[in-house]
Amino acid sequence: MIVLNGIKFGLILALLIGPVFFTIIQTSVEKGFWNGALVAVGVSLSDVFYVAICYLGMAQVLEDGQFRMYLAYVGGTILILFGLYHLLVKSRRGVRSQIAAANETGVFRYIFKGFVINGLSPMVPIFWIGAISIASLDFGYSGGFTLILFLVSLLGTVLITDVAKAYLADKLRNLVTPRFMTIMNVTLGVLLIVFGGRLIMIAQTFTGELVL
Repeated sequence: MIVLNGIKFGLILALLIGPVFFTIIQTSVEKGFWNGALVAVGVSLSDVFYVAICYLGMAQVLEDGQFRMYLAYVGGTILILFGLYHLLVKSRRGVRSQIAAANETGVFRYIFKGFVINGLSPMVPIFWIGAISIASLDFGYSGGFTLILFLVSLLGTVLITDVAKAYLADKLRNLVTPRFMTIMNVTLGVLLIVFGGRLIMIAQTFTGELVL
């Protein structure tokens, strides 16, 4: 039952459509399955980082309005920069050079990319605070083995589903055309800019809370 609850929460998180989802898909189509999987690993590492902070009793830091404000500003700015890069640079490159780059080595580059895009969203710590709160208060996993098993099941589910997304996206590479790659990069760029703008707007609400 503990593992099942963890899987349920993991599937909920995996089904959320956000910048991480599109980044994994785009990286896999453009750079190949393994690089897409590395982005997924980076995402999981940032999740583990937040879970560790919450588990160690530092959730109050993540709930602090000022911390969340700065995190939203920084995260929003970085997402906008990523979006501009895909919109203005990547969308103009030839599809052959993009697909040929699938064999490039850069393990830490793609792990870092996933870590940053996921880790700088203020919604991520909020989710983990909520998940741990529900696990502790509603499910009765007060600590120790039960809570750890729940979190491991949740994190494992998210990682497996993210890797599955990368695998399925990689299979679409045979259908890739220059037009398809241009549309994908433009779409990803626009979405990242939109998500970044929303984060900055969220940061302004945190600013209002601080003033009050």
